[in-house]
Amino acid sequence: MSFAAFASAVLALLLAPGPTNTLIGVAGAQGGLGRVARLLPAELLGYLTAILPLAYLGADLMAELPAAALVVKVAAAAWVMLLAVRLWHLNPSGATGAITARRVYLTTLLNPKALIFALVLLPAPSEPDFSTKLTMFCLMVGVVALLWGFAGAMTQIGAGSDRRLQMTQRIASLWLALVSLSLIAGALTTV
Repeated sequence: MSFAAFASAVLALLLAPGPTNTLIGVAGAQGGLGRVARLLPAELLGYLTAILPLAYLGADLMAELPAAALVVKVAAAAWVMLLAVRLWHLNPSGATGAITARRVYLTTLLNPKALIFALVLLPAPSEPDFSTKLTMFCLMVGVVALLWGFAGAMTQIGAGSDRRLQMTQRIASLWLALVSLSLIAGALTTV
């Protein structure tokens, strides 16, 4: 895959709304881009923790243990639903610290997008362009996170109370619940 095709595919997938982007957007709404910048290492570490073992072992592991993919999907769905419930009940006035680096890391680690990056889009680690494309991926993760954080921060321009933040959190919560249900549906169709 050419570098342009790789970048286009990665950006399209990274920009798509999902659990990590939802948390980053809410973090932007709660604390602006400074808050998002402090969460970037957790997101990147989450992706790398998932991607690198999958890139090196994933194809063989998935062939030998097809149930492993099902376990990952169910775990991801459960985590995303838990996040949705917590976000729904979160008090906006005390919400600034609710989107933690730990939550961003775990959400990203369990993000099904990591499977696609590791097993489909990134070349095999033995390929000469693996490290270059992995570096490109890391840079794109940072740029996309800042875009989602900026979008979240923009929802609070002119807000005089916590009402708009609560609405942003509730919409994000509903989206996360929908993502969780779609993951469960996808897992059930593979059984």
